[in-house]
Amino acid sequence: MGLTDWIQRSYARIDEDGRAGATDSLDDLYSGMWRYLGWHVPRGTNIYEREWDTLVILDACRVDLLREVADEYSFLGPVGSFESVGSMSEEWMEKTFTEEYAEETRQTAYVTSNIFSERVLSTDQFLELDEVWRYAWDNTLGIVPPRPVTDRAITVARDQQPDRMIVHYMQPHHPFISDDVSEHFAADPFGRENETTVVDALRRGEISRDAFWDAYRENLRLVLNDVAVLLENHDAEKVIITADHGDALGEWGIYDHPAGCLHPVVKNVPWSVTTATDENEYEPQLIQNKHEANVEERLRGLGYL
Repeated sequence: MGLTDWIQRSYARIDEDGRAGATDSLDDLYSGMWRYLGWHVPRGTNIYEREWDTLVILDACRVDLLREVADEYSFLGPVGSFESVGSMSEEWMEKTFTEEYAEETRQTAYVTSNIFSERVLSTDQFLELDEVWRYAWDNTLGIVPPRPVTDRAITVARDQQPDRMIVHYMQPHHPFISDDVSEHFAADPFGRENETTVVDALRRGEISRDAFWDAYRENLRLVLNDVAVLLENHDAEKVIITADHGDALGEWGIYDHPAGCLHPVVKNVPWSVTTATDENEYEPQLIQNKHEANVEERLRGLGYL
């Protein structure tokens, strides 16, 4: 968005929403500055520079959030910190699956519920590119829940036995879908009744940071319960539990995870090492919804447009 477009959009926002509109416009300007600077400044370490057999991506998971629940899950050991190559999923994909690592990527099975694969990736880059969001999107929730991702990852691991597998869950990224979040919000916690997201509500002071954090943490527990199923139903000597990026909740005036953001809470991601053993006690299901994949609408629901 150019400066002229930003000014025109700002006037419209201020006319419609007053102070809240001005806040949103300044946030756009700030994000644009971060995007330009951060996107062009090479920071972080590519995941292919480290050793792993299965890489579990918890989308938008902060380091401190995972540490807060680590003692609840036996498979989570010490949670270290690792600087990601990106601060939002599209940027992470572009800077991870590069020509430099093309050989490694071609030996990788990538099971993902993240819609940005549509914009960035192609099937010929991977041993297997399974875009779960194409067939297991839940229109009611406004996102892909964890279980279809788990089911597809187990199936791919058992059938293809790839050298490397990346399993990309969308949680704990909002919308918050845990049954335990309703107590934190008087109305729709998913942001589906209007065009705002729960992050917009936090930015505008309509919900407290504590309420957001509690729901964010419940969304993390929801996906970690599924990670436990994954770890007991495929074989991998070295499993890494990490994230593509973190999430800002007002630090430096930043909310969400704008592209190119260099703030540590967004750029630094968790890094926890564990292992997986297939006990063959779970048979995955394949749920195929027939909803047409409207990429732009789904990205807008997640707060990206």
